[in-house]
Amino acid sequence: MALSPGIQLRQAQSLVMTPQLLQSIRLLQLTHVELEQFIASEIERNPLLERDRPSSEAFAAGDEGPTSSSTAEAIAERLDSSLENLFPDDPGVRDAIGPDLAAQWRSAAGSGVVAAGEDWNLEALAAAPVTLRDHVREQIALTFSDPASRLVAEELAEGLDDAGYFTGGLPEIAERLAVDLPTLERVLAKCQTFDPPGLFGRSLSECLALQLKARDRLDPAMQALLSHLDLLSKRDFHALKKLCGVDEEDLIDMLAEIRSLDPKPGAAFTSAPAEPVEPDVIVRPSADGSWAVELNQEALPRVLVNEAYFATVSSHANKEEKIFLSECLQSANWLTRSLEQRARTILKVAVEIVRQQDAFLVHGVQHLRPLTLKMVAEAIDMHESTISRVAANKFMMTPRGLFELRYFFTTAIAAADGGDAHSAEAVRDRIRRLVEAEDPNDVLSDDTIVDVLRKEGIDIARRTVAKYREGMNIPSSVQRRREKRALAGIGA
Repeated sequence: MALSPGIQLRQAQSLVMTPQLLQSIRLLQLTHVELEQFIASEIERNPLLERDRPSSEAFAAGDEGPTSSSTAEAIAERLDSSLENLFPDDPGVRDAIGPDLAAQWRSAAGSGVVAAGEDWNLEALAAAPVTLRDHVREQIALTFSDPASRLVAEELAEGLDDAGYFTGGLPEIAERLAVDLPTLERVLAKCQTFDPPGLFGRSLSECLALQLKARDRLDPAMQALLSHLDLLSKRDFHALKKLCGVDEEDLIDMLAEIRSLDPKPGAAFTSAPAEPVEPDVIVRPSADGSWAVELNQEALPRVLVNEAYFATVSSHANKEEKIFLSECLQSANWLTRSLEQRARTILKVAVEIVRQQDAFLVHGVQHLRPLTLKMVAEAIDMHESTISRVAANKFMMTPRGLFELRYFFTTAIAAADGGDAHSAEAVRDRIRRLVEAEDPNDVLSDDTIVDVLRKEGIDIARRTVAKYREGMNIPSSVQRRREKRALAGIGA
């Protein structure tokens, strides 16, 4: 058989991921904060894009308390309207504070120059938070009068981690500073008296010991307890009583005091302020007993395409400038359409989740239904990967609290009587409540929990109960029995 070159004509189908399509997919899975950052960068590079102030009408449920389905239709109708109606333009600018007070601040000495119409940010005027290093350096300056000791203490402070533990090596520091170890240890011991107690501890036991020493509670029994924290983690209270030489009542008091200590004394200076989670969807009960589902207006970025500016500039532009402006106009229009499509998709998925999990909203987590991405995808005629992108890092505010959309997707556990399956999340909640209600003299083993659940119609294996229990950080029955007996004052 001879080989020779030839030309053949074939017909085939392929999916081409255009840059615009990739952008739409990316926008769908971005969080609110990430989306704001992306839009800010687009506005910076595209002169035809500008932000629009939120409208009280767009993406909101009707005043008459519509159902979730009617809300989705109403919002879809608004999205299909013109951009001028959807995003009303209000170019007016006003001061965020009163004009008199604003004038006083602008004229205040050292206040800096602020452009007209620019909002004042009070947070920018607040003092910067005190760091752990700043806090320690202040105490070093007050504690050590000798420059050499102060230099050693500052070097030791560089070895603190975010929790307040000293992680440096004393021999290395002694060699680098040409200081003998006894002097270095003496300075370290002085630093270990700093506030808050526990700073400069080299281990958890030393950190706790420093705090107990500050309270004048570091007696031999406490020292023995701190030397055997491994037994405390195993909840072996019977062995701890023998090692510490105390009875049950004293051990319970010692454990209570240990719990009152701070294992990370430096964390208070390094922890960032908690950022509030902005819900993407809000669910409210309607007057007719159904649920009204609407997108959170605060989480919806709004942009406008300045076509008037495009028309004005393009009329005087050369060929290259017109090409650039056309590309900017196309990109801006595509971004606005992608944002509208993102809003529609999130709302559509949220409406279906509310429809599927109506019992959860009414009765609580015990009635959470098994739900998969495929079930929602088939119900709203979308691809399963689209549902997965929507559910990632999106939050829903409900009368029962704030939940990530992924929370509502749980695997199914078969019913023992052949009835409706149970949600894995509901089963986990049932296991947690069983453990919390158990008697210290009758702690439930995993096998006992399996029997209880099967009597309630939940067909579950013992290894599944153990996996769920460990996932909720619930100790084994042996460890729980030791802890509950010790806390209840019952002999082991």
